[in-house]
Amino acid sequence: MPSFSSPPNPQAFYEQVWAIVRMIPRGKVAAYGQIAKMIPPPDGVELEAYAAFAPRWVGGAMANCPDDVPWQRVINSQGRISERPGAERQRPLLEAEGVIFDAKDRVDFKKFGWSGMNEDDIPQQQTMF
Repeated sequence: MPSFSSPPNPQAFYEQVWAIVRMIPRGKVAAYGQIAKMIPPPDGVELEAYAAFAPRWVGGAMANCPDDVPWQRVINSQGRISERPGAERQRPLLEAEGVIFDAKDRVDFKKFGWSGMNEDDIPQQQTMF
């Protein structure tokens, strides 16, 4: 399987990620991989490779997002905040939205997870790759 440190067209991929993250309502969270599954693989990227690398690409998008993207609402698949620069700001922002962390510093996806979006809501920038 080839190694992809970033999507073939990072800006186009990031724009799709940001459009999706802007739809996550206050008090809800989504996982990096969940968001990745909402975006089709770029041209030339095999499905298996996409499944392996896309959650990291979503993380890259979150690390580079504009101010109007609610980046704090994206957490890892274990319901935890991923360690990275600025992570210490994420929990207070989520708690201010009503998201509760358990004793193991996890968010319950059953209670606070975003169910996603309808097919009609998916950003139409998919052909930009």
